Amino acid sequence: MTDTPALIRHGQRAIDLGIVVRDAEAALGFYRDVLGLVDEGSMPMPVGAGGTMHRLRCGDSLIKLVAFDENPDAKAPRGGIPGASGYRYFTIHVVNIDEIAEACRSAGVRVVVEPVEIRPGVRIALINDPDGNTVEFVESA
Repeated sequence: MTDTPALIRHGQRAIDLGIVVRDAEAALGFYRDVLGLVDEGSMPMPVGAGGTMHRLRCGDSLIKLVAFDENPDAKAPRGGIPGASGYRYFTIHVVNIDEIAEACRSAGVRVVVEPVEIRPGVRIALINDPDGNTVEFVESA
């Protein structure tokens, strides 16, 4: 540890996360319709080869689903969290992990790791979105 002040002076209490998706309707079906993230509308994608950014509110954070007019050739490697280096998952802290896992199962969404206690008072579940991206849900007692 150093006494050097942090370079980042936060402008908000959350992050925005951009996820490039291959099928916007499937991704919206998961994030908006199954998980219930609040749809804040869509806009033309400001960079790239044209497309649409769908903006969904997750607490104080914003999940930006980006669908390009033409899908990129490359896909993120499969294999879950240990499948490759780089961004592999993100975490949403919740108070109803069992309800979320059940809603996902009922909607045909793959629950990779069922809700499980990983240490006293902390439970997680890992769920794949339609593109195979892992979303971790954490519930603390």
